[in-house]
Amino acid sequence: MSAAASRALMGYHELLGMQVVEWSEGVAVVELVADERHLNRSGIVHGGVLTSMLDSALSLAGLYCDAPGRVRRGMTLSLTTTFVGPAGAGVLRATGRLRGGGRKVYMASGEVIDADGELLAIAEGSFRRRSGSESPEGLPG
Repeated sequence: MSAAASRALMGYHELLGMQVVEWSEGVAVVELVADERHLNRSGIVHGGVLTSMLDSALSLAGLYCDAPGRVRRGMTLSLTTTFVGPAGAGVLRATGRLRGGGRKVYMASGEVIDADGELLAIAEGSFRRRSGSESPEGLPG
């Protein structure tokens, strides 16, 4: 994992236990090992956990920066999540893919699967690169 990937998710993301496991131009993969802390009253992973994973993976898909010591930052403008199946404890994997857009605003879509490859949720969203992050060279990190 690159240094950029290790710094990509901090704070809230660390609290949930998310990690960037793959990141390249146009694609980001975020994993989380779900345990009892992530479950709702019905004993399945809370939809907010899946949505957070998708938000991170989709956003990062448009923010890749391979310049050493530099970073690109963005924000979510809209995110639509559809839950397809229940998630239990174990490894969950969200993959986000850049779908289009311009210098500032971009669109991405993605999915969350479990360790067996079962589809759990899908999402699409629009995101905005923050000032200075329009360029692939990004900003000083």
